[in-house]
Amino acid sequence: MTTQPMSAIVPTKYWHVIEDGRIQCDLCPRFCKLHEGQHGLCFVRARQNHQIVLTTYGRSSGYCVDPIEKKPLNHFLPGTPILSFGTAGCNLACKFCQNWDISKARETDVLADQAPPELIARAAKKLGCSSVAYTYNDPVIFMEYAIDAAKACRTLGIKSVAVTAGYITEEPRKEFFSYMDAANVDLKAFTEQFYHKICGGHLQPVLDTLKYLKHETNVWFEITTLLIPGENDSDQELEEMTRWVVENLGPDVPHHFTAFHPDWKMLDKPPTPPETLTRARRIAMKNGIRYAYTGNVRDVEGGSTYCHQCGKKLIGRDWYVITEWHLTDDGHCQSCSTRCAGVFHGPAGDWGPRRLPVRLKDFAV
Repeated sequence: MTTQPMSAIVPTKYWHVIEDGRIQCDLCPRFCKLHEGQHGLCFVRARQNHQIVLTTYGRSSGYCVDPIEKKPLNHFLPGTPILSFGTAGCNLACKFCQNWDISKARETDVLADQAPPELIARAAKKLGCSSVAYTYNDPVIFMEYAIDAAKACRTLGIKSVAVTAGYITEEPRKEFFSYMDAANVDLKAFTEQFYHKICGGHLQPVLDTLKYLKHETNVWFEITTLLIPGENDSDQELEEMTRWVVENLGPDVPHHFTAFHPDWKMLDKPPTPPETLTRARRIAMKNGIRYAYTGNVRDVEGGSTYCHQCGKKLIGRDWYVITEWHLTDDGHCQSCSTRCAGVFHGPAGDWGPRRLPVRLKDFAV
């Protein structure tokens, strides 16, 4: 692996010159067409010296050790700590963004910490983390940095997790996910109108990413849908979404329905009532999703994992605290021996709800 210089501007490869002399970035379905010196909508990819470059390689908006359930991932190494980081910018423009101070940042001073990929991997190892998450903003826009970090982590036995909206084109998708061990994909809604008017994007590329992950990779992934009152929480939309998931991805992909709070440019909507999350979970399970969860609210039942065969509670959760564990080391129900879908290596970890800010420079050699 070639180590890039810290804080470097590095060349990328998914672009081409179009007839009028502009360069089209082919990383995501936005296909930004740039004159010299212009940035794409994501902010971090720009045209410099007649090519598209990544301008934030080696720069982060901060590092923190989280419970892996916060990503959220409930079926991937439960109870373990995960080192999380992101950069600036995003290739969608969601009006309800819950991390807008990072993802909508247009100034590089938000990028407070600097670290080459090897330092990230070393810090994760020393902190006892089983995995590293590329999160806070969407890692597909800093894929060169994320991939190099994933390579470094792999040499130390550290897993890589992408928290992403899945808004990426076919060829970059193949490369990016070939280095990921797990992912949580935001399925923000199930209508083109929502994606177009509220996110500034399109639905189909996200569905394509989900199908790709299921049918062409070994990446463990889970889905999250943030339910916004009056926008994407109708019975009809939830019925159509969850039926599509079962028909196209199967019954074993966990689906998290999480509560919205007013933020960024959507301050006129009320917080999501807990009953809405419970209703969504009920609809999902009725349509065949075996592992449906509620999130951003305290809901012991909606946060716990149950055996789809005998109904036994397999993993009890109270927020990010694991209160019960009834799985074998390889992920089978202790009552009926039915396999619980996921990645389980022995008993659950005991990290709990702790959130530990990290200074990467403390781990420099």
